[in-house]
Amino acid sequence: MADTAKFGRWRGLTAIACAAAALAGCAGGDTRPEVPAAAAKAPLPVLRSGYACCNLHHSGDRIGDANSAQLPFIPVGTPVTVRRIEAARAELEIEGKAMQFVLDGGRPGATAQEWVDKLVIAEDPRQRLERYPANVRNAIRAGQLMKGMSREQVTMALGHAQTDPARPGIGSQSRYWWTSFVPFYVHWAKNGTVARVEGPAEALAQLIYKGK
Repeated sequence: MADTAKFGRWRGLTAIACAAAALAGCAGGDTRPEVPAAAAKAPLPVLRSGYACCNLHHSGDRIGDANSAQLPFIPVGTPVTVRRIEAARAELEIEGKAMQFVLDGGRPGATAQEWVDKLVIAEDPRQRLERYPANVRNAIRAGQLMKGMSREQVTMALGHAQTDPARPGIGSQSRYWWTSFVPFYVHWAKNGTVARVEGPAEALAQLIYKGK
């Protein structure tokens, strides 16, 4: 009986010792330094700041280089902070919200750096916008087009165009996108202003400014 009691006490002490050793092993197994919560959430440094060259269409927090005109947009002249630029994407901050610019693959050889340089400019374009006639200002602010607009005005309204090697007359027309798969074309007159816009009826109904 005494031997049984001794064995029970020995087994209990052994179990306690094993548990203590296991806890010690767990405590000492992870040697990674602790990262303060504030440091983990610290924002990326500012590379540079500027203004949106044009209406930047976006889907959620994503701005694509196709700038599909069907999407909602961040207005031309909105302040933009550039946080990080990689090969095919960039991290931005716009009106306190984290956004990202992503190359959609439609511009062979392009880099995010090149496009961020075009999209985020040093001079506020709203100063030039205010010097345009009222109907042109209103069209740009609506992301729409009208006959007689200059290339600069069209860029403010729609963003930078893509070249289209599949169609002739690159200098006399510019390709834009209504959706990711549906293009439309701005045709230029000899004096460099909009002569006409070609595209699906659904797109033209939304793109052509009808005000005065």
